[in-house]
Amino acid sequence: MIVGCPKETKNHEYRVGLTPAGVAQIVGAGGTAIVETNAGARVGFADADYLAAGARIAATAAEVYGAAEMIVKVKELQPPEFPATHPGQILFCFHHFAPEPRLLQAMLDAGVSCVAYETVTDAAGGLPLLAPMSCIAGRLAPQVGAWALQMANGGSGVLLGGVPGVAPAKVVVIGAGSVGANATRIAVGMGADVTLFDRDAEKLAALDALYAGRVATAVAEPSLLARHVADADLVIGALLIPGRSAPRPIDRALLRRMRPGSVLVDVAIDQGGVSETSRPTSHTAPLYVEEGVVHYCVANMPAAVARTATLALTQATLPHVLALARLGLAGACTADAGLAAGLQTHRGGVRHRGLAEDTGRPLAPAVFR
Repeated sequence: MIVGCPKETKNHEYRVGLTPAGVAQIVGAGGTAIVETNAGARVGFADADYLAAGARIAATAAEVYGAAEMIVKVKELQPPEFPATHPGQILFCFHHFAPEPRLLQAMLDAGVSCVAYETVTDAAGGLPLLAPMSCIAGRLAPQVGAWALQMANGGSGVLLGGVPGVAPAKVVVIGAGSVGANATRIAVGMGADVTLFDRDAEKLAALDALYAGRVATAVAEPSLLARHVADADLVIGALLIPGRSAPRPIDRALLRRMRPGSVLVDVAIDQGGVSETSRPTSHTAPLYVEEGVVHYCVANMPAAVARTATLALTQATLPHVLALARLGLAGACTADAGLAAGLQTHRGGVRHRGLAEDTGRPLAPAVFR
């Protein structure tokens, strides 16, 4: 199979879908790899490294898309990339279709088979391709929250860890999955007063035992959550329903109850966000203020640490890339139900039940043709 890796085009997105080591494995297995020039340059992988691994270097993205049977990248396609795809092509990357109807329609019209990193599962029902990026985004969230709290950024001027004689910031983390657990870890390490909410009592019990009283945990009952959010200096949104729009427990009225200059870091923004007021921002312009609350809603947070993120992501995705290249879409999905769970669109139809329900589209039959 011909596997293509274009350069990312999203704002300040420096990650790359394949490393030279991954290319070497594709070529060693009998495949062909085409990499757009400078695709990995910002994270330390020069064209010469890809050439040494056996790749062909393409001068343009159009050349990569035109030749490749499968495209391996990081982020969802941006509008200028929509026309580059062709029917029957496999597109293996993050997609986040639920809050992006224009993107979904473009991929359905193109007849592309979109396999989404964010819904591929493992034998235990986990999300092994999303997990490393969730870990990174979670660990970044308190850092960017602390920065947003600074006065120059519109924040209230609260230091996350406080100082002797002055209480630390109150941090509320909504969601105890990978993002929330990692955000909690860093916020505690920075000395904040952390309260973690989730509906899963077992997750809360595990984290309560881990932190031995250093973190307050609570079941996410709406009125209790609202009281804590209203009193928080920093709220971190970490809710996820795989492949579907994120729940929105924060409405505009609740934001008005927060102290001006408080901060919302909405890690769930790539699936629509946890607040009525959340909308995607970029690394170039990451912040805006709504109802007196500073919002950080960057939809590709891990790109801020793109080398670490590339290495973590490609370690997880490469086995699936090799399976798809060796067996094709039908063979790989038949052999691996977890990979099949990642298939979102195929030949003009929606193949993921949650996505179909969220977007009001029919669920296409679970057959290949």
